[in-house]
Parts: sequence; C-alpha cells; structure tokens
Amino acid sequence: MYISTRGNQQPVTASRAIYLGMAPAGGLFVPEKTERLSPDEITAMAELSYPALAEKILGYFLDDYSPEEIKDSVQAAYGANFYHRDVAPVTMLEGLGGVLELFHGPTAAFKDMALQLTPRLLSQAIKKEGRKQEILILVATSGDTGKAALEGFKDVPGIRIACFFPDEGVSPAQELQMRTTDGKNTYVYSVEGNFDDCQNGVKEIFGDKAFNEELARKGWQLSSANSINWGRLCPQIVYYFYAYFSMARAGRIMIGQPVHFVVPTGNFGNILSAWYAREMGLPVGKLICASNENKVLTDFFNTGRYDRNRTFYKTSSPSMDILISSNLERFLFELNGHDAGAIRGYMDGLAKSGSFTIDEGLLRKIQDLLWAGSADEKEGAGEIRRVYEKYRYLMDTHTAVGSAVYGKYVSGARDAAPAVLDATASPYKFAGSVLEALDGEDYPKDADGPRLAEILADRTGAPVHPALDGLDKKPILHSGRLRQNEMKTVVERIVAGT
Repeated sequence: MYISTRGNQQPVTASRAIYLGMAPAGGLFVPEKTERLSPDEITAMAELSYPALAEKILGYFLDDYSPEEIKDSVQAAYGANFYHRDVAPVTMLEGLGGVLELFHGPTAAFKDMALQLTPRLLSQAIKKEGRKQEILILVATSGDTGKAALEGFKDVPGIRIACFFPDEGVSPAQELQMRTTDGKNTYVYSVEGNFDDCQNGVKEIFGDKAFNEELARKGWQLSSANSINWGRLCPQIVYYFYAYFSMARAGRIMIGQPVHFVVPTGNFGNILSAWYAREMGLPVGKLICASNENKVLTDFFNTGRYDRNRTFYKTSSPSMDILISSNLERFLFELNGHDAGAIRGYMDGLAKSGSFTIDEGLLRKIQDLLWAGSADEKEGAGEIRRVYEKYRYLMDTHTAVGSAVYGKYVSGARDAAPAVLDATASPYKFAGSVLEALDGEDYPKDADGPRLAEILADRTGAPVHPALDGLDKKPILHSGRLRQNEMKTVVERIVAGT
C-alpha cells in the first residue's frame, strides 16, 4: 500500500497511486514499506537482462499488478525503441569508474528509462480503476522530461498530455524536440519564467480541489508524468541494480562490495531511486549528489537549511536549473520515520517563506548516507574537455557536473572506492555547450542545434544520437507561449476540445 508524505490520504494500492499521480490534497505517495532482499536474492539477479531485471524489481513494488501485466509493460518499454542492446550500458573508464549511460532511448535522455514504461503502467491502472474518465497528463519540464513524456504518451487511447517548459530555459535541441512532437493528443507550451514557475503552476492545478471536482464532473482525471508520480520514480530503481551487476560482470567489484553512485540531479528523483535500491539491500556506498550553480540541494545537505530565496541561474545544464526539488519531500519523509506532521511543517515553510530547517539529528542521518557538492559553468566545461582529452569519451553538460563533483569528493574524502556516474543525456542534446567546452569560442555560435550536432560529430567522430539526427527537418507543430497564470485556462481549453 502507498501512503502520502503529508498524512492526508488513506493508503492506496500501487495502481491507484500511479493513477492519481499525487495525493489530491498535496503530498507524494511512497510505499508503506520497502522490501528488503537477502544477499542471495540479490546475487540471483546478477545475470538477468535489463527487461528481466525490471520485471523482478517492479514486482516488489507493484503488487496489485499481475506478473503478466508487468511483463507485457516491460517488454513493450525496453525493445527496439532503445538504440543499445543492453538498454543501459556501463562504460568503464580507468580513474573515473563506471559511466552508466542512460541516454540510449528514443529521446536521448535518462527520462526515457521510466517514461517508456510509465504510460503502460498508467494504462493498466486505468483499467483496474474501471473508470470511464479520460486522463489529462500535466508535465512541467526543465528540458528532458517533456519530450520523453510526450513520446511515451502520444496517441495512447483515453489520454491527453500537456507539457510546460520555461521559455528560453531549455537547450535549442530540447525545445525543437518538444515543438516537433506529433500525436493527436499532445500539447506543448513554453511558460514565462523558470522551471519552478512551471512546476508550481502544475502543482497549483493539482491542488485546486474545486477545479478538479469540476473536471471530474466533465469526465476528466488529472495525472502526472513527472517524478512526483510513483510510476515515474519506481522504474528508475532498476538501472542502479543493473549498473551494479554490470560492474561485477566487468570484474570491477565482487558481488557484495559497496559501490558509490554519483548523480547529477535537480529534482532529486534520480538519486532518490538509488536510495530505494539501497533500501532494498543493494550494496550502495555513498550517494554523491551533484548540483550546478543552482546549488540549493548542496547547501541544504551541508547546512540543514533549505532556502530557495536566492539568485536563479540559467546554465548549460538546464535540467538541473531547479530551486524547488520535489522529491526531497519523499526523502525527508522516509528518513524522518514517516513523520507526516514534520513534512507538512517543512512544506508549509517552503510555501510561505521559501525555506525550512531540519534538526541536527536528521541532518547527521542524511550526511551518513549522502555527500553533496556543486560545480559551476567553468568547472563543468573543464571536465568535458578533460575527460574527452584523457579518455576520448564525450560527456554532456549534466554528466560533466557529476564528474567534476565526484573529483571533489575523491580529493576531499580521499575515497577512491568503486563508483558509478550517471550519464543522464546525450552530449548532442547540448552540442553548442559541449563544443564551447572543447574549443572555447572557436565554433559557430549562430548555428542552430542540428547544425551544431553535425559540427560536434565532425570534431569528435562520435555519431549523432539517432533521436536527434534530422531534427531540423521536422515541422514545428506546437508554438504556444504562456504566462504562468494562463496554465489553468489552457487545461480548460484542452478538456473542452477548443
């Protein structure tokens, strides 16, 4: 059963948690308990393919889905739509560790790992609910979630999807990916402001009880494809097991030996998935949380005070340009003994004053699990260049932030234990920034995203990701631009079919 982090919802099944997206009165769903596996149970999974491993892991969390339902969903999610036979391969680099490549899906970003599966889990959940209502998925994106969700949900019967991204707050390739999305049930809008404005707009719509009741009378139910939905977060647990077993198969570790995971993150969902893998018994060492210049998480984990009242920076790693990390709420709930009252207090403080502070005991508990650091634009660019020159391995801007922060961790903690770095996107999604990191100012800044990708391919010999090749030849199908206060009006128009 799944409970709300704010204690404002009766326990629900896994399928209903996925159907609802988040607790109607606010709060995020988490499992009442996490299955703890024995070392023998973990070892028995070591040779499974990615789809088979996904079936196994998901079965522990989605116990009101039948094995057949999970298998059908997984097999459809991880097939020919991924461009690598291993789905999430790990590249071994001496001195850096394993690099977990999560960008081989249809939109070239780690969000595909969940969002090729989430729509199928949601479709199954709708059937279990026995509802005749249509579903409207609302997505706030800082770049990658949008296209991955649009691709996953397009033309799914009974579902429409509306995607909101910050105007001039994503890379040219990311924006082009979203605005060229086909499908009769897809809607895409840029919103004045930053990602937090988009995310807050979506949360306000979900939290408007009267509005949701009116939608229900019209035969509609809202749901989410952001990682506030457990159906988005849960599939991400799988690739931490897969990466661990890949390290073992490569002879880098023995089964049972701890591995650190280095995760560039903004909304905290990706690294939280690694924590759930740890809770299941996977031998995870330190979780290394990497931030860019918007280092609200780094400051929080080092001081215990979360404060979003700060300068917001637009960076070359836009998926991390976030000041309100939604999944932190789940993490604090889990580590604070499922104390919903404490979470309500934290979230009220965040809503009213933009900040909250946790006590020393909880902070020490977190710091035993997690180390946090940040890297600025110069450090990230330097890491792209350093890794390419040393290994001929090309990183995107987000992965480079993770790599730079990991270097700080090793230097400060003098801990060179085996580690895996999440590579969250193809470098071709941020070709201009990667070229600038490699060549300084010596590249054509006025070129569009697809042309920059061609130049980067010529410069490095690395092939353009298939999902991005020929992007400039696709027609623009979505051109909407909004203010934040217009988001609800757009939802009304979608429901009305106007």
